[in-house]
Amino acid sequence: MKLEDFFDDKLDRNAFRREVVECYRRYVNSSAVDQLAMASLDIVEWERGGAYITDLSGEELIDCVEGAGCFNVGRHNKEIAEVIKKAVERFDMGGWIGLIPQRAALAEKLAEITPEGLTHSFFTSGGGEAIDTAIKFAKGASGRPKIVSTINGYHGHTGYALSATGRDVYKKPFQPLMPGFTHVRYNDLEALESAIDGETAAVILETIQGEGGIIVPDDDYLPGVREVCNKHDAIMILDEVQTGFGRTGKFFGCEHWKVSPDIMVLSKSMTAGFLPISASVFNEKVARFTEANPFIHGNSHGGTSVTCLAALAGIEYIQKNDLCGNAERMGARLMEGLGKLKGKYPGFIKDIRGKGLMIGIEFPNEDIGPLMSAEIRKNGVVTIFTFNNPSVVRIMPTLVITEKEVAKILDAYEKATDVVSKLV
Repeated sequence: MKLEDFFDDKLDRNAFRREVVECYRRYVNSSAVDQLAMASLDIVEWERGGAYITDLSGEELIDCVEGAGCFNVGRHNKEIAEVIKKAVERFDMGGWIGLIPQRAALAEKLAEITPEGLTHSFFTSGGGEAIDTAIKFAKGASGRPKIVSTINGYHGHTGYALSATGRDVYKKPFQPLMPGFTHVRYNDLEALESAIDGETAAVILETIQGEGGIIVPDDDYLPGVREVCNKHDAIMILDEVQTGFGRTGKFFGCEHWKVSPDIMVLSKSMTAGFLPISASVFNEKVARFTEANPFIHGNSHGGTSVTCLAALAGIEYIQKNDLCGNAERMGARLMEGLGKLKGKYPGFIKDIRGKGLMIGIEFPNEDIGPLMSAEIRKNGVVTIFTFNNPSVVRIMPTLVITEKEVAKILDAYEKATDVVSKLV
């Protein structure tokens, strides 16, 4: 493959597709190619726009995977692209040491839009790095060594993040991991409080468990976690990597329960799906530690000039186009339609749950998720099961999705359900 191939309008796309697949096999990971093909997820993205992606072969699909929430403002949003073009013409990434104006502007904006009390930001490149940062800052601020996390929680694959992740399959090859981590059942306040002692620095959990199967907590759970953390002087860390930036019908998922954590972790759709960035946003309690130790933690690619401008443009786009409201409205339409489908196939669909456009459909066993993904693709929609619970297929389309596209998704699910329910 050559650089100019990616900008050649006369490219033989089918031949180039074969070259991409072969290149992936030889130089990236052949097993990943095979496993994606088994679930009909071996898509070679080429054109992207709005709710859609187009494979190099010309196959057009509504994207209900979108990187588990990376493209909330739509695939290849042209308004954001124009901001990035202007930014690149004027700026490079900016040095890590120095006062980067765009970094200051994004930190100010995050302090404005995040829940009450979150006033400071530290920027990194990806979600796992931001989780690592949050846990380091929690330990530093508290002077304590222990962390409580949740079973089937997912926080990434880096150092502290992997230790916090609640599924052994990701962790066994890399033992020993960071010490001091305890995992308890999600949505179980009694189990949480019993795991906390005087050495507990922080509790870390997702606002809604994503890879765990789109698990929405009971209404008293997150407020209860806040009370338990206050009682034991432990820091509350909320992972809003998937639930942030309008996904659930609120700008941040915790707003549904009127809870403000001590640290909130953000990434995914933060730059509208163009550039890597993440953030740990925290309150004055944590900031006292970072103010006393301003250079104790660093990240060369966190909060660069161009990425911060992309993030600011993405936030502005969500606000001015009421994407939170659209997520709530379109999510309600999907839930209504899927509820009717569950009534039609009561033994096949166990549960439908979610908030906004973060929806999970649970089936009786783990074999059904991949079968549904394959069949749904035949009907013009790409979707995927959750990694920590393959019996649940997630629906996470872009927040710019329309009623017409919601109808297409529901039609695809009904057709796929009719086929797969007869096979199992």
